[in-house]
Amino acid sequence: MRILLDTNAYSSLMRGDDQTAAIVRNASEILMSAVVIGELLFGFRHGSRYQRNATDLQGFLASAYVSLVPVGQATADHYSVIAAALRSNGTPIPTNDVWIAAHAIETGAGLVSADRHFDVVEGITRLRLAT
Repeated sequence: MRILLDTNAYSSLMRGDDQTAAIVRNASEILMSAVVIGELLFGFRHGSRYQRNATDLQGFLASAYVSLVPVGQATADHYSVIAAALRSNGTPIPTNDVWIAAHAIETGAGLVSADRHFDVVEGITRLRLAT
């Protein structure tokens, strides 16, 4: 199965979480949203180990099993559909997470995340991490 890592899933993996590591090991391909990369880099810049964390991220992205998913027109279309449905249903989620969900739909990948609010997004396959 192809998987798309949410920000908290990548962080969990880097902390050595067994559940996350097992999901990643069993994946046929690991996808990383450009939005997730932005969130990670933002977090790194607010920490005390920016260079180390950024270097680790670059090493992870360089793996043959990992692909970066850019934001394109198809992503934007999926974003608009998801955001409109969430607003209509009265169940908005953070904007960046709508973009991440759009990437999950666009790629058909299972979304690995501990965030429960993804449960209200129609059309995604969730691989929920324990919180």
